[in-house]
Amino acid sequence: MRYDRVLVTGGAGFIGSHLVERLLAEGSEVTVLDDLSTGSLRNIRHLLRNPRLRLVVASIHDQPVVDREVAGHQLVYHLASAVGVDLVVKQPVKTVESLASTLDLLRACARHRRPVLLTSTSEVYGRSTALPFREADEVVMGATTQRRWAYACGKAFSEFFALAYHHETGVPVYVVRLFNTVGPRQNGEHGMVLPRFVASALAGRPLVVHGDGEQRRCFASVREVVRALATLPHRSAAAGQVVNVGSEEEVSIRGLALRVVALTGSSSVIEHVSHATAYGDSFDDVPRRVPDLARARELIGWRHETSLDQIILEVASSLRGEDRGARAMPRADTAVSVEAGGAA
Repeated sequence: MRYDRVLVTGGAGFIGSHLVERLLAEGSEVTVLDDLSTGSLRNIRHLLRNPRLRLVVASIHDQPVVDREVAGHQLVYHLASAVGVDLVVKQPVKTVESLASTLDLLRACARHRRPVLLTSTSEVYGRSTALPFREADEVVMGATTQRRWAYACGKAFSEFFALAYHHETGVPVYVVRLFNTVGPRQNGEHGMVLPRFVASALAGRPLVVHGDGEQRRCFASVREVVRALATLPHRSAAAGQVVNVGSEEEVSIRGLALRVVALTGSSSVIEHVSHATAYGDSFDDVPRRVPDLARARELIGWRHETSLDQIILEVASSLRGEDRGARAMPRADTAVSVEAGGAA
């Protein structure tokens, strides 16, 4: 099925902007709903003059706006969410409140019978050590006194809610658990590790590794992740399913720092800071996160082909050009129709 009118919440964010870019290239009319709290017009500056792009600057908590926009589109992507470990730990109220907005959006999708793709997270697997993580595995959450797990529990409950609506109403729902996604336009403001490392390396500052650096992660290219997001709603077999999307290439965080230094030709040194110093005593880390991608391969022929070295170089190139791009950024009010929240 072709979707001519698509709504993307959080479309001015890192992943959202890449998704909007792809949807426009495929010929869809796209509305971005974003309050620009963690997203930025800078992420979509190169798209602002596209006549098929419409920007609504509003909060996902604004229920009348959400209801109106859901009703006016054929497909909804819900990416608006708290983002980054730093924000999750330091702003726990905002993190938990994002759950309420997700429930409101899912209600609107059910009411208007609009297919919806919900981006979830590998955080849902919690402290599980049953690797690789499979979608049907049991999850192991940490204590409620450890703020990190509020985000994971909120995302897990959003999955329950979305799948419940699919079961009871038949509205197509697609749940995607994203593992570490990286690439151009991501910034380290809220604790994202790769852009933080690359920015430090380019500036000659120390690369700060939390803990002993032996925690291992799998980093996927945002462009490849977006390919999966764009494809899944066209697969009827994916409706009502939870699907892991990411890379299976593991690297330790210290190893990632060393690769960034080498690839950028930096003279930066590696410094270690304890998790308690970085995030407080309530922080709980996970040693490894590795996805099982069999379901994605079965549904959409998923393959992650971009090497980590290539991603690092792309991020470095993007950060080097950021200042020049910011100066050349067009004014939003002359480039695209911008509507404030609550507009009729």
